[in-house]
Amino acid sequence: MSEGIPLLILALGTLGGVWFLAAAARKQVADAKGSPERSNVIRDHGGAPRANMPGTEH
Repeated sequence: MSEGIPLLILALGTLGGVWFLAAAARKQVADAKGSPERSNVIRDHGGAPRANMPGTEH
């Protein structure tokens, strides 16, 4: 076995582990919310921007 193969296996295993933990955390949050959609804050907010204060126009 060449010297780079164990390092490649370790790197891929680390990436796979991080991906698995992120997916598990996302599932846990979705189960707690009862919905896998984005949070209500992102969906319900974000209207038109406020008008500039008088005297601040550039």
